[in-house]
Amino acid sequence: MIEIKDLHKKFGRLQVLDGVSLQIADQGIFAILGPNGSGKTTLIKSILGMVIPQKGEIYVNGQPVKGQWEYRRQINYLPQIARFPENISVTELLQMIKNLRSQPANDAELIELFGLQGHLHKKLGNLSGGTKQKVNIVLAFMFDSPIFILDEPTTGLDPVSLLRLKDLLRKEKEAGKTILITTHIMDFVETMADEIVFLLEGNIYFKGTLDELKKKSNQQDLEHAIANILAENS
Repeated sequence: MIEIKDLHKKFGRLQVLDGVSLQIADQGIFAILGPNGSGKTTLIKSILGMVIPQKGEIYVNGQPVKGQWEYRRQINYLPQIARFPENISVTELLQMIKNLRSQPANDAELIELFGLQGHLHKKLGNLSGGTKQKVNIVLAFMFDSPIFILDEPTTGLDPVSLLRLKDLLRKEKEAGKTILITTHIMDFVETMADEIVFLLEGNIYFKGTLDELKKKSNQQDLEHAIANILAENS
């Protein structure tokens, strides 16, 4: 479980997180949504220890993360923008990451799943955006960890790869994993998410199921529900 208590974060005078408290259960897919500037990425990076809040506590499986680093071994992270060294090959990158971790890796299975066999010896700087995203996904899923944090995982994916990503997420969910996802693709959320957390101006405006959000907003689908929330708070 991930537990967040009264989290505050400012960048200069800008209050990005303003007393966020949240509990994420041990199993399921949780979509963290909100407009640009709502605090989604800051919240994720705070969980990862990449951003240090001014106030508040974060616990991962009951252990406080402040001043710690070992807990990160329980988390697989997919960043929104993968910045790879451009002068090394896909194979070299994968091997470098495997050398840094002592866990067994299932990269061969993932390479086949996303059709990367023909790209393994290409320099990362020569890959298309969609192919880089597939490499990004392989890196995020090739180690067995209880928590996945995925920032815009669908970016650049073709329809076939998107379907395979969905199947992969369902498989990890069935294995009992906790999966946090940020995305702007509402169809993806409607298909995949067990719960939705909607951030607005650094606060949690809503936490619950899709059906609960549609009922709260009196709308028939997620896209219109979100639009209604933003219109009411503009």
